[in-house]
Formats: sequence, C-alpha cells, structure tokens
Amino acid sequence: MFGMIKNSIFGNTEETDYKLLSSETKEGVSYEVRRYDGAKYASVSSEGRTFDQVTGELVRKLLVYNGGSNDQGEAMGTTAPVIITVYPRDDGVMSRRLVVSLRIPTNYQVSPPVPIDSAIRIEDRPGMTVYSLQFGGFAGETEYRAEASRLTKTLGETAPFQRKQYFCCTYDPPMKPYGRRNEVWFLQEEP
Repeated sequence: MFGMIKNSIFGNTEETDYKLLSSETKEGVSYEVRRYDGAKYASVSSEGRTFDQVTGELVRKLLVYNGGSNDQGEAMGTTAPVIITVYPRDDGVMSRRLVVSLRIPTNYQVSPPVPIDSAIRIEDRPGMTVYSLQFGGFAGETEYRAEASRLTKTLGETAPFQRKQYFCCTYDPPMKPYGRRNEVWFLQEEP
C-alpha cells in the first residue's frame, strides 16, 4: 500500500499511501477519513521546549538518520509526511511534550538500520484511521492549533476521536516557498 515516489529537494521522497474512506464537507470545512496500514517509524521525542523551538531540530535528526547515520551507513531516502504527535492541554495549548516521526521507507520496513543517534527509536505502529484536514502555508504551533480547533468544531462533540493527542503533518521541506501541504490528523477511536 506504500510506495508513491516523488522528487523533492531532498531527492526521492516516498509518500505514505492510504485508503480514502470518505471525503466530507460540513459548514464549509472539507476533511477526509483515511486508513493507514501499520508500519515501522523512526521517532524522536522532546519535553520542555515548545513546538516551534524544537521541531526543526528533531526533524533534522530523523533526516540525518535516513540519510545514512545508521549502523549500515545506508542512505534510505525520505518519506512524507513528517508526523508530529502533540498533546494539547484542556485549553487547547500544546504541552511541551511531542514526538516527531518519519515512516521507514518501504525497502527497509522488514529490517530497518539501527540509528547511530541513541535518541532515535524504531517503533512498530499499528494501522490507524484518521480524520484529516489539509491546509497550506508555513505552519507552526499557532497554525496547527487553529486548524485543530477548526476540525474539532467541524466534527462536533460526539465524533469518535482521541482528544488527548493529535498529529501535525507536513509534506514539504522548509525551503519550499509555495504550494505547501500541511495536515492535522485526529486519530479515530476504534470500535
């Protein structure tokens, strides 16, 4: 199910495929419901610094790992999106805890190279169904929070999604000035 390759300034980027379950518009807000298969991810976490202070540093760590800083010296290529797991407080502000992840490229899923950086861990994540809201521009904490709030209002109080965490996703390198793609994902509660 994975495998769409596109060229980017980082070279070949493998975009995570998904199964589109539905595409809906409520109150002028369009969102999708998607199903992603389980896969292995490289992840690094941080506590104590804000989203905007630390995300660039953590993404670079993962790109260095994918670029060959691993026990095999293997440049694996990159994947999209970068997925940042955030944990909002009751007032909607993001806590100072987050996890940044990249899916391991398909060719390395069975046996991913071991990271040289001990802060990076390899996780085997189960499949998931998400509500996805797409938006453009350069996104930081303020933009992701606004879009998460918009998706929350659109889905309503009774929608079956996890409220203790959500995902901030970006598909583009920071040097791309136009046509940027960002998404907020809410994890659907499984029945």
